[in-house]
Amino acid sequence: MKIAVITGASSGLGAKFASEIRGVFPEIEQLWLIARRADRLAAAAETLKTPCRLISADLTGDGVSELESLLGREKPDVALLINCAGCGYLGNVKEQDEALILRCVDLNVRALTQVTRAVLPYMGRGGHIINVSSIASFCPNPRMTVYSASKSYVTDFSLGLGDELRPCGISVTSVCPGPMATEFLDIGNISGNSKMFRSLPFCDAGKVAGGALAAAKRGRTTYTPTAFFRLYRFVAKVVPHGLLVKWVRT
Repeated sequence: MKIAVITGASSGLGAKFASEIRGVFPEIEQLWLIARRADRLAAAAETLKTPCRLISADLTGDGVSELESLLGREKPDVALLINCAGCGYLGNVKEQDEALILRCVDLNVRALTQVTRAVLPYMGRGGHIINVSSIASFCPNPRMTVYSASKSYVTDFSLGLGDELRPCGISVTSVCPGPMATEFLDIGNISGNSKMFRSLPFCDAGKVAGGALAAAKRGRTTYTPTAFFRLYRFVAKVVPHGLLVKWVRT
């Protein structure tokens, strides 16, 4: 039985991935949905036609160990891994709560890396990994410095891992969307507090999920939705970050 593992699956982009998978990967027979909030996870699963296995776990705590134990017992055929769990908080580093800073690093960097390593032994040729990064990975974003640095890791990790896994027939796609109307903005204290976010065109989470899945199926290394953000990706490659950073302050 082929399965897909999705972290951060209880809401937002993660939930959209879960609802869009069968349209792109009809061979997926079961979804393993991972999130901290059991009630939200169950509510999201009720809307899906694909059978689900719900894993209520905190990936910044014992969640990765729980997933490793479950994988070891079940030994599933993982056709798709979507690392969607992540967080980010608005504010200057010296003024932010250290616990929030460390949570951002822990979830966006450590947990993503550990989940990937845990799943890889159960993924064979033809498998796909999708790592959700951000346009923030293209250039450091003051006032979201830790978040943008963590997403830079995700983008670079994905590119390097993809090259390592190419001989195994496993693709890795880094997804770099712009802002979306999800609870990420409220939890991160961004809503109403960032002129930059208010000035940017928002991406539709459903379209991002569908486009990312299609890109992964084609074996693309990076997926950036909308022409506006693809242009920004190009600009960030040619303009020195020492100059660009003054214009991308969140």
